[in-house]
Amino acid sequence: MSAEPLAGPQARALTIEDVRALMARATGDEKHAESSTSTLDALWALYDRVLRFDPDDPAWEGRDRFVLSKGHGPAAYYAVLAAKGFFPPRWLDGFMEFDNPLGSHPDRRLVPGVEASTGSLGHGLPMAIGMALALRAKDLVEQRVFVLVGDGELNEGSNWEAILLAPKLALGNLTLLLVDNNSTFRHGAPWRPKFEAFGWMVRQVDGHDLDGLEAAFAARRDERPGVVIADIPEGEW
Repeated sequence: MSAEPLAGPQARALTIEDVRALMARATGDEKHAESSTSTLDALWALYDRVLRFDPDDPAWEGRDRFVLSKGHGPAAYYAVLAAKGFFPPRWLDGFMEFDNPLGSHPDRRLVPGVEASTGSLGHGLPMAIGMALALRAKDLVEQRVFVLVGDGELNEGSNWEAILLAPKLALGNLTLLLVDNNSTFRHGAPWRPKFEAFGWMVRQVDGHDLDGLEAAFAARRDERPGVVIADIPEGEW
């Protein structure tokens, strides 16, 4: 299996607008529309341009790992996975129906490509640290772990315990994607000085800029974990 990024059977044929149309098919969870929609551009940049994976073999050992920590808003995530060939787009039409694998929280036992069952906020980053450590133990030095959190999710103390721990473990194979859509009443921005004080390598970009996101994800890494802060102006999700 090639070590180069795999983009699935559609390769670069689909655009972000195509993926938006796919996401629109997953209806019934409008209360989480902002939570999900604000992540779409970052997820697409990651899966279309950066991540190594094989939709025909989701358990391929050479893959990168991705964890959607804010698993309560998965419609954008499902649309991206469908676009990349992990499951047929028709599943999106039955989003959250009783007999459909695509539930209101992603389930790794039911949905191909999902690495972790998430939904309870504050769990994804600690799990991603465990994955990064496991890859190191297996000497899989080229594989990376990405985890997406929202700004509101950083109200959870377990995230800050993980943010403190990751640099001490020198997890250069871990990248945190913080999608800041200004959705929390207890906003902790500016985020950059906080992460830099904890020892993270920080990149901050426009959350709708696909080229900027790609460059931030692909930036040179050292032994520090990295965080990509994707800014989503209020009302522009």
